Amino acid sequence: MQFIKAGEPAESNIFNQLDEKKKKLLASGMDVINLSIGTPDFQPDKHVMEAVSRAALDPEQYKYSLTETRALLDAVQGWYRRRYDVELADEEIMAVCGSQEGIAHVGFAFAGPNDLILAPDPGYPIFSFGPLMTGATVGLYPLREENHWQLDFADIPEDVAERAKAIVVSYPNNPTTAVADRAFYERLVTFAREHNIIVLHDNAYSDLMLNEKEGVSFLSIPGAKEVGIEFNSLSKTYNLTGMRVSFALGNREVIARFRAFRSQIDYGMFYPVQAGAVAALTGPQDIVARNRAGYMARRDALCGGLRSIGWEVPDAQGTMFVWAKIPARFASSVEFVMELMERTGVICVPGSAFGAQGEGYVRFALVVPPERMQEAVRRIGESGIIKE
Repeated sequence: MQFIKAGEPAESNIFNQLDEKKKKLLASGMDVINLSIGTPDFQPDKHVMEAVSRAALDPEQYKYSLTETRALLDAVQGWYRRRYDVELADEEIMAVCGSQEGIAHVGFAFAGPNDLILAPDPGYPIFSFGPLMTGATVGLYPLREENHWQLDFADIPEDVAERAKAIVVSYPNNPTTAVADRAFYERLVTFAREHNIIVLHDNAYSDLMLNEKEGVSFLSIPGAKEVGIEFNSLSKTYNLTGMRVSFALGNREVIARFRAFRSQIDYGMFYPVQAGAVAALTGPQDIVARNRAGYMARRDALCGGLRSIGWEVPDAQGTMFVWAKIPARFASSVEFVMELMERTGVICVPGSAFGAQGEGYVRFALVVPPERMQEAVRRIGESGIIKE
């Protein structure tokens, strides 16, 4: 395992580097296919936008909300009961300004200097950066292809597990697209109970399972609420990324401490945003299956297309991403990404941006229609970058 302490130097944001390169390519007249950032291009449902609009025309909706409305609490409880067969009390629910914000700040509720928080490598950057903000040390546990990118609990030494205050886990996983079943979560609950560890589960993509299976909630496992919380988001499921609507759910003590901390830095979610969230959760749910089908079509066009030109890219299992091993001749994933951009105009993210275990891979975002995916495949094939 690798350990990172607060204050240690961090690399500049790779997304900024890619954006600068993209601007240069556009200025040169190149047609760019940007598959780097996971921003959905699918539209929100009309009834959600109308709910936000109606609320925004009411001057009373511009006051501090301070907490969740009764309507929002009811909507979240109905959502988890219907979707995951999980009952939630009011005290087990807290709205946050997107899962990224929630994960960035939750460590302040229970951790600080001299504490240890475990996070995945590769993993979404906020999983480690958030804990570092508290002054805690981050222990990076490895995810490996040969283990289907799932946490192997044997990779966490006993003395490390005993020291750890919390562990960040996320399935379906960004960037690897790996998924986890109930048996995995049962082991996670047992592991957390044995070592007195708080589980922080990011469940943003459970409705974007691309393998014809149904995503589960960590909270649906017996004993899960005793050991942790789950973050769940409306961003990708309902195409509401800009609204920044997510929830921290589960263990009452963690939620109470987290709410107390956030009361010092935030005055609650804007009422019109809460109204939109209620409309999304209680209205027609066709959008969920529609989005999943749309991402599967894009996944098939990209992964199947790349395999047809000799790049053995596995089908994504979940999320809105594809995780691919780079050709062996490249020394690094950054080198490959930059050459790919120069030669084809196709932009993806180097796996090293997600941690040392991500080196040798790249992540594509499924954010353009199948026809553009096919165009990306054509350019990559004609460039010869895969077979040289």
